[in-house]
Amino acid sequence: MPPDEDLIRAALAAAEQADPRDVPVGAVVFDAHGRELARAANAREALGDPTAHAEVLALRAAAAAAGDGWRLEGATLAVTLEPCTMCAGALVLARVRRLIFGAWEPRTGAVGSLWDVVRDRRLNHRPEVRGGVLESDCAATLDAFFRTHRP
Repeated sequence: MPPDEDLIRAALAAAEQADPRDVPVGAVVFDAHGRELARAANAREALGDPTAHAEVLALRAAAAAAGDGWRLEGATLAVTLEPCTMCAGALVLARVRRLIFGAWEPRTGAVGSLWDVVRDRRLNHRPEVRGGVLESDCAATLDAFFRTHRP
């Protein structure tokens, strides 16, 4: 498996593909051997779909690419921003082994900031988590977007 920083760099590259109207969050799913299965950027505005977060889109594409059902056991999800409750729930349900993310999201983050969905002992799967990887690079991408899109 490549170093976590390289995985987040791949997610940053995915974020660059976001429609100019969408918040530039990128997500990439890697298999247990470090091979990329899928990548996606936020596309809520582009698709008019409230569930079109980068993580959900990447998980859907990775499950299709893996070809053996919806379980992504052994997979690593790298994302530029701490997942929200929907995305944290999706990666738990997909049985992702590891989650690596860049910037923390204190307002909606569900992997330690506001909630901690992925470590809830009541769930049947709890992925390994590492947050804050290339945090300043990921935050800078988001800051640049919000400076031009929201006063």
